[in-house]
Amino acid sequence: MLINQIRLEIKNIKTTSFGISIPELKKFAQQIAKENYKEVLDNNKYETFEMKLLHAFVLGYAKDNIETLLKYFDNFIPYVDNWAVNDSLCQSFKIARHYPDTVWKYLMNYQNTNIEFESRIVSVMLLSHFLTDEYINKVITVLDKLNAENYYAQMGIAWAIATIMGKYPQVCLQYLQSDDCHLNDKTFNKSVQKICESLRVSENIKEKVKKLKRAQK
Repeated sequence: MLINQIRLEIKNIKTTSFGISIPELKKFAQQIAKENYKEVLDNNKYETFEMKLLHAFVLGYAKDNIETLLKYFDNFIPYVDNWAVNDSLCQSFKIARHYPDTVWKYLMNYQNTNIEFESRIVSVMLLSHFLTDEYINKVITVLDKLNAENYYAQMGIAWAIATIMGKYPQVCLQYLQSDDCHLNDKTFNKSVQKICESLRVSENIKEKVKKLKRAQK
């Protein structure tokens, strides 16, 4: 089976202390997508970190109808347990840009989640594929209400807010300054930090944002 061949090839790759390189995994994913992506996704047991990353990339390269791909996306979510797999899954899933209404409706099934990486999946999907004139206000509304009790959920929201500031600075600044901003203090201050670290945000905006930082108890 193709999945067994892939496991063997991955095992034989020369690795570093950081594991198999992303470019190598993407090569495997491209190969799988051209052959029989369903066989691999259906039989992947996620024995290693690399096999989870491979799964994420395969979903990004696979060609199929959006409903089928979203089903595979949904089946994989319970196995996402670290930021690297989370973000690779979201950023690779570029088909979302061709079916925004369908993918948006799907993501809203998770907008009230209390699970850390489900929350991060929503925020990273939004920052990766939905920062458009049509969706920007909806994106901010969703981010504002996402559960942010855990670190990686907080960081996903903060990353999204910083990305919005780079693309829609006035909209984002108005949101952060308003009473309609309900981000908890940790997430708000992480957003300020990410904005100030961003190369896409002007120094003028950064100075304004710094003054918004909240004192934490």
